[in-house]
Amino acid sequence: MALIVISPVVGIIPGPGGIPVFAAGLALALRNSDRAKRLFVRAKRRWPKLGALADLGLRRGSAKRRRAKAKAG
Repeated sequence: MALIVISPVVGIIPGPGGIPVFAAGLALALRNSDRAKRLFVRAKRRWPKLGALADLGLRRGSAKRRRAKAKAG
């Protein structure tokens, strides 16, 4: 959670520094928090295209298996 809170402070510095810090914080929260996982699944169901992009960015193994299964079937 600290990375998510710090990202606006880092975002003030010139360059895209806040975006990777925020993304890293979200990835860590998703791996370690059941509540974050439930919110992520709910958001993916509501916005499937954005969810697919998030899966690519997070390099989620479950998303890779789903894509491989869809290509094969």
